[in-house]
Amino acid sequence: MKKAALIMVSVLFMTGIIRAQNIDDALRYSQVFYSGTARFNSMGGAFTALGADLSSLSQNPAGIGVYRSSELSLTPQLNYIRSTTDFRSGTSDYLYNFSLNQGGFVSNIIKKEGTSGLVSFNFGYSFNMTNNLNQNIMVSGINNSSSITDYWAGISDGWTKYQLGDEEPVAAIAYDAWLIDTLSGSDTQYGTVYSNYGDNPPSVYGHNVRRSINYEGYTGEHAISFGGNYSNKLFFGATFGINTLRYSSYFEHVESTDVLLTSKFRSLNYIDYFEDKGTGFTFKFGLIAKPIEMVRIGVAFHTPTFYKIDEYFYEDISSKFTDGDSYHAHNEPMRFNYALNTPFRFLAGVGVQVQKFALLSADYEYVDYHSAYFFQTGDGYNYSDKNNTIKESLKSTNNFRLGGEFRLDKFYFRTGYGYYGKPFKAGEDNSNLDYRTISGGIGFRERNISIDFGYVNYKSLQINNLYPLDSSYEPVDYNLKTNKNMFSLTMGIKFGL
Repeated sequence: MKKAALIMVSVLFMTGIIRAQNIDDALRYSQVFYSGTARFNSMGGAFTALGADLSSLSQNPAGIGVYRSSELSLTPQLNYIRSTTDFRSGTSDYLYNFSLNQGGFVSNIIKKEGTSGLVSFNFGYSFNMTNNLNQNIMVSGINNSSSITDYWAGISDGWTKYQLGDEEPVAAIAYDAWLIDTLSGSDTQYGTVYSNYGDNPPSVYGHNVRRSINYEGYTGEHAISFGGNYSNKLFFGATFGINTLRYSSYFEHVESTDVLLTSKFRSLNYIDYFEDKGTGFTFKFGLIAKPIEMVRIGVAFHTPTFYKIDEYFYEDISSKFTDGDSYHAHNEPMRFNYALNTPFRFLAGVGVQVQKFALLSADYEYVDYHSAYFFQTGDGYNYSDKNNTIKESLKSTNNFRLGGEFRLDKFYFRTGYGYYGKPFKAGEDNSNLDYRTISGGIGFRERNISIDFGYVNYKSLQINNLYPLDSSYEPVDYNLKTNKNMFSLTMGIKFGL
């Protein structure tokens, strides 16, 4: 056993990739929850067949062809995000976040008299938020069945202490913090502080667990679009999207015990931090047809988004013992690059104009998440196993959005609903995970000036676990309920009426 000989290890240097990309990264950056102007948000984002809204540049580019004048709009947004977990007991955390949800303009380049041929042609730019990734999560409770140290000991089995740094880096720093150690008489099997490193089985638990997770970031798109109006019957458009990705995860896991253990263990603190920054590119094409005056039918196709992502990562473990000893070890921070292709998307929608009183719309969207894949950007890393996991775990989904707008003189009242289907295959832990939105809002129009307010409530329920263990341990799963409330305000002005 090393405990009698080891004095202190504070820094552990390593080579190679420590944090490997996984299915969560692929899904997180592939999901799009369309967001933008307050009008767009309050109608559930059901704009595939409507257009004439700057947010539609990221959804159906043909929407730019519906414009009859130039327009400028800006949309700040306030988000209130509440997260609730149920590990052993219910725990909640919340976050307020302020962001620029949309900003852009459309400029009328060609405008002709008459109703036949090319009636108008427009150019536009809009930044639209496609996914708000901010969230605070707290998990706490008494764990009587296992510890994160059991996970570290488990992944260490089969490796000597000298091999851990290359094979299981997090286990190596757990070893250096005296949280795991080889069993007496073995160089490749490990015990934890809860069993005095295997000398006093079974393990004695009943410790306090507190896990704090802080996510920050977003995905967004700079949509550069062209489109036109042909004979007031067919509207067409194309968008070149420059996608931005900013995301960080700060994960802190704390265990502490009041039980007097033979190992003299008192507490541990484990930190996992990473941040991703990326840029992507995509093309989108769309059409909106108006077969009769009151009906519009829209279709759009989005090519896969190609992301190139830069990642920074480190892990840190500290421990304390009742005899006054304390230890600290960490992985040297690392930075590396990888690439991700997200799935293509197909959208279809229908809109109905009921005179000047009401506007109703419905959208359908198809996304095949299992077609997402990673690939290397020059380091030669083989992503085939990770890509196979994506194909085996994710599937295609069907998304639906509904929207309605009702006019009363200069005021507009809106409502919407969105359903984003289940991305995981049957048999996966989160095979029942889906996302639902309910929205509403009000707007005011006075010739060339508009002010709109929108509210969206977003809900999801997913299964997480504290750490993976084999079947000999009691599961450490918990439910995570996410409730996002998003308040947006859009100020717009039109030119050239």
